[in-house]
Amino acid sequence: MSSETDQQLPAGAPAPLTIKELNTENPRWCAGCGDFSIIMAVKRFMVNKQLPPHMTVNVSGIGCSGRAPFYINAYGVHAIHGRAIPVALGLRLARPDLNIFIHSGDGDALSIGGNHLIHGINKNFKCVFIMYDNELYALTKSQTSPTTRKGHKTNTQPTGTYLDPIIPTSLAIGVGGSFVASTADWMPDHLVKTLEAAFAHPGFAFVHVSQRCPHFDPDNFDHKTSAWFSFLTHEKGIPPDSRLADKTEVVQHDPSNKEDAFKYASSQRTYFGLFYQNPNKPRYDEILQNLIKQAPATTLESMFEEFKI
Repeated sequence: MSSETDQQLPAGAPAPLTIKELNTENPRWCAGCGDFSIIMAVKRFMVNKQLPPHMTVNVSGIGCSGRAPFYINAYGVHAIHGRAIPVALGLRLARPDLNIFIHSGDGDALSIGGNHLIHGINKNFKCVFIMYDNELYALTKSQTSPTTRKGHKTNTQPTGTYLDPIIPTSLAIGVGGSFVASTADWMPDHLVKTLEAAFAHPGFAFVHVSQRCPHFDPDNFDHKTSAWFSFLTHEKGIPPDSRLADKTEVVQHDPSNKEDAFKYASSQRTYFGLFYQNPNKPRYDEILQNLIKQAPATTLESMFEEFKI
């Protein structure tokens, strides 16, 4: 029997994309892992936008987040450690019509992949970069990562970590990010709204996600209370999470104000929302594609003619 939605579809129109169609095998993550919520948010966003799976690519590196492409029924690339960004850039240059999402953990993005993150942000090619930040290496059983909070005990620093952590949003703004936002896995509506804003951005959209790891760090990210964080919001920003907006501070912040964006990102207090956006920053992928269009037609023989001896 046809559903009400099916009956309203024009003759010959494809059936709407559903969450069920985007599901694959059951994810192999620990119970309660925030990664479940993140990929569900990506699926919800794809359904809301009706993004065709055959026109969507999820690229990942190594780590718990590296499994994400396996659990979303679209095209995917499980790249090597820290190298998801150059793979995604190659895709963008070859197929500018594709919807590209990059999934990367705090270690994958900021340790071995730190140099690629800096240049990816600077090149500002069109993609949504989702940074899963559980503040430790979890796939390898709890080692210190670049974002591990100072003093936290890990297998590699059993008496407590020695250094202050890197602040991902502060770094992204500092190296010239054109879109820098932060959200959390336990705020599903805010997470989807953040992905919507990131996807609409014309360049490299950096989305930082605070992600729970109940198996190796159950005391991190107190998701049951809200006194420790605030929401940033604005008519050009992202609305606060509807379930939590009346339970904590909501700050009006114009995301075009880079100075204030850096102040909020660098604060000891946690802020969720859109820190900074500059939709006018040049894009490396567009520059190269325009150069190719403007290049004069030639043949392989003529290209090598000047090198003859």
